[in-house]
Amino acid sequence: MSFELPKLQYSYNSLEPHIDARTMEIHHTKHHAGYTAKLNTAIADTPLNKHSIEEILSNLDMSNAAVRNNGGGFYNHCLFWQVMSPDANGLSGTLADAINRSFGSFDQFKAAFSTAAATQFGSGWAWLCAKKGGDLEVCSTPNQDNPLMPGVGCDGAPILGLDVWEHAYYLNYQNRRPDYINAFFSVIDWEVVAENFEAAV
Repeated sequence: MSFELPKLQYSYNSLEPHIDARTMEIHHTKHHAGYTAKLNTAIADTPLNKHSIEEILSNLDMSNAAVRNNGGGFYNHCLFWQVMSPDANGLSGTLADAINRSFGSFDQFKAAFSTAAATQFGSGWAWLCAKKGGDLEVCSTPNQDNPLMPGVGCDGAPILGLDVWEHAYYLNYQNRRPDYINAFFSVIDWEVVAENFEAAV
């Protein structure tokens, strides 16, 4: 199979003022499109082209840089677009209970996630991961690595991810990564994150 750049469920300007339209457009049509095209090239005429992206990443040979970088870039951005919405909604239900159980409170979760995102050196991602028993973990990964990959040091399935590469925020926030991280919490679609949580556990 070949992978396709997903269409966004909202317009490029609909997350403003938190994430600006120009950044969204470049991020989606240039960066994500580039990862998608290079992933398809990397898996063409190999056994990998018969598998889902989750299967590819979960069983990845980490020395395969083309699939690691571009497969990660494809998957990570798919999740990133999915967990944001102009109609951001509140957290409730079993996911809220799991966050309180794992972190003590939503504010403590937000602090842990924000710290993971802010202290990821250079380019990378911050993640909220769900384990089979329902526990949650916050972690970060460099570059386009993600928790599905072997040996990255994150346990569980990623249910929320934040891109902290400079291309995700520099036009609007320049070097103020903490401001961008805080703005992200204004556009999180917690209903989608809760669906991801239920699927993971």
